[in-house]
Amino acid sequence: MAKTANKQMICEVLMEAAKTDKSIVALCSDSRGSGSFTAFADTYPEQFVETGIAEQNLVSIAAGLAKCGKKAYAVSPACFLSTRSYEQCKIDAAYSNTNVKLIGISGGVSYGALGMSHHSAQDIAAMSAIPNMRVYIPSDHLQTAELIKALLKDEKPAYIRVGRNAVDPIYEEGNVPFEMDKATVVTKGEDIAIIACGEMVKPAKDAAAILAEEGIAATVLDMYCVKPLDEKSVIEAAAHARAVLTVEEHAPFGGLGSMVAQVVGRECPRKVFNMSLPDAPVITGTSKEVFDTYGLNAEGIAAKARELLR
Repeated sequence: MAKTANKQMICEVLMEAAKTDKSIVALCSDSRGSGSFTAFADTYPEQFVETGIAEQNLVSIAAGLAKCGKKAYAVSPACFLSTRSYEQCKIDAAYSNTNVKLIGISGGVSYGALGMSHHSAQDIAAMSAIPNMRVYIPSDHLQTAELIKALLKDEKPAYIRVGRNAVDPIYEEGNVPFEMDKATVVTKGEDIAIIACGEMVKPAKDAAAILAEEGIAATVLDMYCVKPLDEKSVIEAAAHARAVLTVEEHAPFGGLGSMVAQVVGRECPRKVFNMSLPDAPVITGTSKEVFDTYGLNAEGIAAKARELLR
């Protein structure tokens, strides 16, 4: 199956829905090109708002439209959406509990070569800390499609982070196991539980295959629903494993690893290790180069799993 960028799938799902649902409005902060929303803007100009490089206005306008009965999808680079407009996300979207879906494009280190100013390595922690704000990080375009379809049916705020580049599919066309706010079990095993989100799910799955050849059975959980965290699945996976390994494209504090450690420590104590980006400006390079440098690849995850099981 060909690679597809998750952001492209978001646009395609919304365009299909907008054929009959005129309450759908997409908003961009001079990001229609990078967000793959040019086709939406051209096809539905009356359902599209361009704010220019004004992320705070983007969120406030989206919230205003939502209060008028619109289904607002605000698209902007995750590095700016989660920082420059944080107060608007907190007050206008979450505190007011408005139907605003915040689409953070080019998340994590997608803008690798542009450096720390364009990295969003703190957004999981920041957005998860806001009451009423849900946080989703889908792993491939097929899961992204199911998530957006589900979000179209509710009226609560959410932050959805996707990467910039096309990614390898995890699932198969026509066979996407998806349940809202429930982690997907990619593989099952009783030696180690690997819990990942976003672009880290594919290397986690590949790491499980490497470990399987060595006789090590790994459960891999696709935790696309970072908040609300699927605690039941975390507990079940941890209870049937000797150790838990979390993998995320995020800083080491306040993200998926921190959340999982809280649950495991409270409910079924196990050794937990969090693989993440470092607490420092990351190297300059492509996403792959960054991931390889910090061991956020199949080989690195497999190596850490072996270490935890020794």
